[in-house]
Amino acid sequence: MSTEHDIRFGDWHTLQADCKAIRMEVFVMEQGVPAELEMDDNDAACLHAVAYDASGAPVGTGRLLPDGHIGRMAVRKIARGTGVGGALLQGLMAQAKARGDHAVVLGAQTHAAPFYAKHGFAIVGQEWMEAGIPHVEMAHTFG
Repeated sequence: MSTEHDIRFGDWHTLQADCKAIRMEVFVMEQGVPAELEMDDNDAACLHAVAYDASGAPVGTGRLLPDGHIGRMAVRKIARGTGVGGALLQGLMAQAKARGDHAVVLGAQTHAAPFYAKHGFAIVGQEWMEAGIPHVEMAHTFG
């Protein structure tokens, strides 16, 4: 279980190529999300995070919206189970807290809810379907 991940934060202009590549692979190719739903107008307003492995390859991404929503968390198959998803989530949470957010929320794919719960998130809403995938709203309040 490697924890060697270089996580870079930046705007859409700076990280777009790596974010898009990961999200297209995970959400569009693996999960069948329509490409036109995957990329949205929120990207331009978000703080993005990309994790790179020891060789410098981008392996995971996520974004933080101005309203405290964390979204588009995706880790390539080759890097799952290495701790990169947790490192990305913790990094985005730290960025939110540092800018003064009191809480963060996200729409978790239902199968991923236990992952988010391990990082202090609790389910706060009913399950819903998005792009044919069940999701549940989860939140974490900073202490």
